[in-house]
Amino acid sequence: MPRFSAIAAITLSLIGGTAVVAQTARQDGDATPPPNARYLSQPLTREIFTADPSAHVFNGRIYIYASHDIESGVPNDDLGTQYAMRDYRVLSMDRPGGKVTVHPVALDLKDVRWAGKQMWAPDAAYKNGTYFLYFPAKDKQGIFRIGVATSKSPTGPFKADPEPMRGTYSMDPHVFTDTDGTSYLYVGGIWGGQLQNWATGTYNPDAGVTDLKQDDKPALMPKVARLDASMKQIAEPLQDVQILDEQGKPVLGGDHDRRFFEAAWTFKRGDTYYFTYSTGDTHKIAYATGKSPRGPFTYRGVVLNPVQGWTNHHSATQVGGKWYVFYHDTQISGKNHLRNVKMAPLTFNADGTIQTIDPFVR
Repeated sequence: MPRFSAIAAITLSLIGGTAVVAQTARQDGDATPPPNARYLSQPLTREIFTADPSAHVFNGRIYIYASHDIESGVPNDDLGTQYAMRDYRVLSMDRPGGKVTVHPVALDLKDVRWAGKQMWAPDAAYKNGTYFLYFPAKDKQGIFRIGVATSKSPTGPFKADPEPMRGTYSMDPHVFTDTDGTSYLYVGGIWGGQLQNWATGTYNPDAGVTDLKQDDKPALMPKVARLDASMKQIAEPLQDVQILDEQGKPVLGGDHDRRFFEAAWTFKRGDTYYFTYSTGDTHKIAYATGKSPRGPFTYRGVVLNPVQGWTNHHSATQVGGKWYVFYHDTQISGKNHLRNVKMAPLTFNADGTIQTIDPFVR
């Protein structure tokens, strides 16, 4: 809910060039761009508003599964009520910098029997000829659940299962498939994502944001579970993904620069697992590393510094031997609920650490 140092001009040209940051009216709480800065990257499309990009390469083509932002007419609040998205659209391109295709509706809220509203950040996976779309939505009682839909095409249309995935809750589903073929589902988001309501293992409607303000206790952690062979259900109960500090202790709730907020994304490089996530109200994409997809993960630093807008949400994907981070900001609209997806190169140091990306050229 809601800086990799400046890159050479040739790289900027590949991603779409730079532009002077527009001085638009700011929403209260938005991360504000520096004066006279230029954007590192340009929106992948201006045809529709998109956010929360989950990027994958299927059969050599890049597919981006994103939230489809719309003008809801709902005032901003800290629980994200203004994010009232009702369907999903898939973006695709054959290469970085190539023409982006905006595909027709992949899944609509009206076709999800159990869902009531707010189709937020999705993800996708592929197995044995079937594409899987994982998505959060509030059920008819206003509780976030994780749904799954399938298609024989990476762009849909997808058919949703009649019920949400058993034992799942909160938001921001992400599926990581390890090199041994095992797939894992990660979920979680605090505040409007309702993760705090599940702190005891069952839903507590009275657990609100105030329950998160325990600065001297371990932060609320994201969740992970192995998927079963069908890819439609978890094979075990969700369990904590531990994020540790340099001393091997859990990151504390008061450590807003390092604690988990939302947007889990895991990838593997060599023998190292990278767990990346948004810090939420400090607007950073942080990362931690470990030796297992279940964690524990040790905090290492920042992937992406604050963008223009309140939220910062991402994915990281290897394309043709090079790594890229996909993210969003509010360059086009200047409104935190009408976002646009971007991408930029992701650079690793020799020791495996990540060079922090600055979304602005200063």
